[in-house]
Order: sequence, then structure tokens, then C-alpha cells
Amino acid sequence: MVPPGDIFGELHIAIGVFLALAVSIAISGYVFHRRVISMILLGKGTARFDQPLSRLANFLTIVMAQRRVLQRVSLRDRAGLGHIFVFWGFLSFFLSYLLFIFGDAAWGHFSETILTDTGVRVFASYLDVIAVIILVSLGWAVIRRWLTKPHRLSFDLTRSPDAILIVSAISSLMVLTLLTEAFYTAKVSYIPASEISPHADALVGGAIGNWLVDLGLGFSAADTLQGLFWWLHLLVILGFSIYIPFSKHMHMVAAPLNAYFRSLKPKGALESIDLENAEHFGAGRVQDFTWKELLDGYACAVCGRCTNSCPAHLSGKVLSPMHIVENLKDHLIEFGSQVKAGVDTSQEHPLIGTSIQEEALWDCVNCGACMEECPVAVEHVPTIVNMRRHLVLEESRIPETGMSALLSMEQRGHPWRGTTYSRTDWAKDLDVPLLADHPQAEVLLWVGCTAALEGRSQAIARSMAKVLKAAGVDYAILGEEERCTGDPARRMGNEYLYQIMAQGNIETLNNYGVKTILTLCPHCFNTMKNEYPQLGGTYEVLHYSQYLDRLIDDGKLKPIKMVEGKVAYHDSCFLGRHNGVYDEPRRVAKALPGLELVEMSPNCRQQGFCCGAGGGHMWLEESRGTRINHMRTDHFLETDADTVGVSCPFCLQMLTEGIEAKGLSGEKQAKDVLELWAESLEEDNSS
Repeated sequence: MVPPGDIFGELHIAIGVFLALAVSIAISGYVFHRRVISMILLGKGTARFDQPLSRLANFLTIVMAQRRVLQRVSLRDRAGLGHIFVFWGFLSFFLSYLLFIFGDAAWGHFSETILTDTGVRVFASYLDVIAVIILVSLGWAVIRRWLTKPHRLSFDLTRSPDAILIVSAISSLMVLTLLTEAFYTAKVSYIPASEISPHADALVGGAIGNWLVDLGLGFSAADTLQGLFWWLHLLVILGFSIYIPFSKHMHMVAAPLNAYFRSLKPKGALESIDLENAEHFGAGRVQDFTWKELLDGYACAVCGRCTNSCPAHLSGKVLSPMHIVENLKDHLIEFGSQVKAGVDTSQEHPLIGTSIQEEALWDCVNCGACMEECPVAVEHVPTIVNMRRHLVLEESRIPETGMSALLSMEQRGHPWRGTTYSRTDWAKDLDVPLLADHPQAEVLLWVGCTAALEGRSQAIARSMAKVLKAAGVDYAILGEEERCTGDPARRMGNEYLYQIMAQGNIETLNNYGVKTILTLCPHCFNTMKNEYPQLGGTYEVLHYSQYLDRLIDDGKLKPIKMVEGKVAYHDSCFLGRHNGVYDEPRRVAKALPGLELVEMSPNCRQQGFCCGAGGGHMWLEESRGTRINHMRTDHFLETDADTVGVSCPFCLQMLTEGIEAKGLSGEKQAKDVLELWAESLEEDNSS
């Protein structure tokens, strides 16, 4: 974009440009520091500066390549594509501002020196086309957001006056770009060809300019209007830079940082607390959160993708992950200055109960769908669990059903308060060795509380024993020495109880010199694989689907008879989304002759829908709305499968109850893939 002539014919344009730039930078810098940087720095330290190459890769894929935005682009959901156009338009115009405004304004035809005449023509025309595409994208976005109103954009935050102002500002920049080009083209039509800049050949602006000349626009008017629109364009840019810290478009600055500093730890791993040295447990005040958790609020684009994928929200609960991070940010902005001054606002203006509803925190099932969908790498689940920790450890507040499970864990070593079974009742008549009697066993089978102590789930453990025997695996169990991994306690916020139970298990495992652990439950799998190393317990931990997949590949496990039926596979959140184990259970199921496996599309794999038991909700009662497991059962019933296949005892219970609640127990069933394999290994005596 070629700048106009000197100001009033005497003052060089560069002076005006850099004076305006200096003023805007000074104001923007002050606001940015006061409203953003100083607020974020109230948070506690967290180690996010390691592995710079991995972090750079995250930045390039999430920000520059827009991987998270594009992952859901389809014919039905084209919002991501529109965002791509706007994003790349922003980068393109940012470069043009450096070349055409500040370069040309200060040093003449700087851009032409860098790009050559042909390069300038191509780049100027490219910018014109991009401007038109952005205008079309913004127009479509306005229609979609304010008229058609899809569910995920039905929140007040997504249709705020701030959003209107931002759309108006970006649109005005595009229009001013085209008008400046147009009036420049009109002006130079009166100048000898040898003095004309290649900008006059800009595709769209040039066409508009030639049309204006045909209408009789004179040199003087064109020259004046070019200067007017050029300066308006510059002032909108600089004004935009001042306004950004006040708007949701702060994510333009914060999102790249958020992507760079995202956690590199396993998705299913929560941060540990140093219980002996921590002044506060969990987060109930803004200064109790980490700086990364506070940065999340500024990075949030208020797009609604997280909330639109949240099973708690979709089933009518209070929880909205988007509002959790946004309300935390708003609370930080409102009271952060007082906190910096040393004033404790937590008594008069508590975060939980005013800015964030306590009920919403207990609605979360820890499924990770929000984090999977977030295009800017916001980490909702750790923030929610941190607030649960505060409620449980500092204020002794937890739903009654959750407290019952925690008391059972403290007193009996498992959360199943009313069970009448022992840890080994399931193994009667199966000749299952105990590790105490067979300490040299190659594999420890970690049965887990649910498969050992809950009646319906014991079939999973019995099936596992039959499969391992058929494959000739040298294994053993801990029996009465096994205790809950502590996962329910950690997910419900009782980090103290979790660490006690985890350390006890680690001591037992280390005393036996255990190297390989085979789990039936994805929750045990996730905890022992990803979280026990935080406390010194490092082992090879495998979910049974991974182990059976190996046995099948090695030819050590072969079915004996057909297993007829159509099975719709359900992904456990802690196996799939948190640990990326999607293919192994499907391969194990497909290895059964006669079995037809179908998907509950689109709610499968990365977009899988929680059964409703995660985050301690196996024991926490749902607060309102539809039961999550009933919604998931509906997804199963939409297929023509007769069986829903699972790889988790929690999922088995939840979907079994869902089928019963629908009155379809005689027609449909829920089975663990292990049960299907055990059936295939039984001798067929029908003949």
C-alpha cells in the first residue's frame, strides 16, 4: 500500500507515522503490562521452559499450521476454514504493514527494492484477494453467529459487543485497504507511466480505481481521498493494538504463548503437590493457580468448542469449560490489582461460589474432550481439579456420595463401600497364582478394585485369567495386598489420600521387584503409567488390549470358535483420549471370527463421548439434567449393533445400567472385549 505524500507538503510522512506508532506502543504497552502481564505473574511458578524444540514444534503445528482449528473442518463445520483465512490474512497484512507502511513511509519505495516491481504487483494483488476473502469470511461469520446461531455459539460471550467491534475493525481494515489502492490507481492515471508505482496494478483495488476514473474522479479528489483512507487505515491498526488487551482478541497474543507453554507431560497426568511444603492445597484464590492456568484465560478465543464437546454441559449440567477459564480471567482482572497490593479478597469476594459455581466443578468427568477440542491449548481439567483440591483439602467440601467413597478408600483400601467380596473371590476355581507364592512371575496382573469387588465386573477378571492361561502367560496377582491406585481420590481432589495410597502400592511393587504390570482398568492404567513416576514408581504398564494385541500378533493367542454378533465399540476416555490407545482394542475385537465391529460415529475415537464415570463420577451423583451414561447409551442404540463393546469396567457398569434404564436388557447388552475373547476360547460341545 503506497503511502500518500508528505504531510501538508512540508512534514515528512515518516515523522507522522513513527510519532503515531510511538504513542500507540506506549499506551498499548502500559495497558498490556497492567492488565495482562502483571496479572499472569500473580500465579505460581510451573516448569514450562524445558524441551524448547518440542515446544517450538507445538507452536508451529498449533499456531502456524492451525492444526487444532482444522481438525474438525468438514462440510458441516466450516468455521475452522474461515478462521484459517482470517489468520493467514492477518499474517499477510502484518508483513505488508512492515513493507508498505513503515518501510515506504520512512525510506521511499523500500518494498519495491526488496520485492522488485513484479513482486510488488503480485503481493499487492494477493493482498487485495485476501482482503475480499476475509470480508466474505467475516460476513459469513456474522450471519452464522448472530442469525443461524449454532449450539456452540449460543453463549453470551460469543455474541458480545466486543465481538461486533472486532469484526467491524477487521472489516474496516480490509475495506480501507481496497479503497486506498483504488484511489491511488485513480490518482496515478493522471501521472506519466514512467512515474507510476506497480501498486497501481493491484487486482481488486486497481479495478475499482479504473472504474472511478471512468466515472470522472479527478486527480485532486483521488489524491486527497487516498491520503485520507491511508491514514484512517493506519489509525485503525494502531487503535486495534491498544484495544486488544481489553478484548477477547487478546488470544491473538496469548494463544501462541499458550501453545508454546502447553504441558508436554502425558495427557492423563495431573500435576503433583508437594504436600509437606505447600502453603495452600489446590486453588481457591487467583494467586493459588499457576501462571499457565492464568494465561489460559487470556488465550481463550471464546469459540465455544470446549463447551460444545463437554458431556456434562450437553447433558444439561451447569459446567461450561469455556466459562470456567473466562470467569477465572474476569475475576483476576477485577481483583488482581488488590491482590498485587497485598489485599486478601478471598473472604469478601470468593472465587468459588461467585465467579465460578461450585456445582460446575463437581460436574466435570475429567474426560478431556474440552482440551482435545480447544484450538489454543487451554488446559481446563487441571484447573478444575486444582479447585476441587482446594474444596476438599482446605474447606472439607465434597458431595456426600464422594465422601463415602473416600472414607471407604481410607478404611478399606477401595471405594466400594458396600461390597461383600474379597480381592480374590473372583478367582475361585481358576488356579490364579499369587505374587507372594510366585514372585518370579513375568507379569503382574493388576486386577483393580472394580473388577475384583463389583459383581458384574468380576466377569472381566475371570475372562482375563482364561485368556492368559490360553496364551501360556506367566503371571500372578497381588490378591489382598492390592489396594486402590488412588485415582478416584486424586480426581475428586483428595491429593493427600491419593499420595498415601500410591506410595503404599509403589512400596509393595518395588519390594517384589515388579517390572511389567498388566491392567484391566484404563483408570488404573493411566494412574500407574503416567502418575506413579511422579512418586518414584516407574514400570512398564500395559492395558490388556495392548498386551492381547501383542499376543495375537505373535501367534500365542488364537480363538477356538466363532463369536457371532455386531458390536459397537465405545472408547474409554482414559484409554483413548488421555493415552491414545484407539487401534489396539479394535484390532483385538476384529481378531474374533464372526464378530462385526461398527463405530458410534461421529462420537468415537478422539471425539468419543464419556460414559459418565470419570473424574470420580462412578461415585458422584449427577446434579441435574440427563444422565451422561443414558446419552451414551442412545449413541449405541442409534447403531444397529446388538452389543456395545468396552475395555473398561466403569464403562461396562454405566452402559449396562443405561441399557436397563431404556428397558432393553433382553435385546441389547454391554460386554467387555475380554468377555468376548473368553467366549471364543471355550470348547464348542454342541456337536
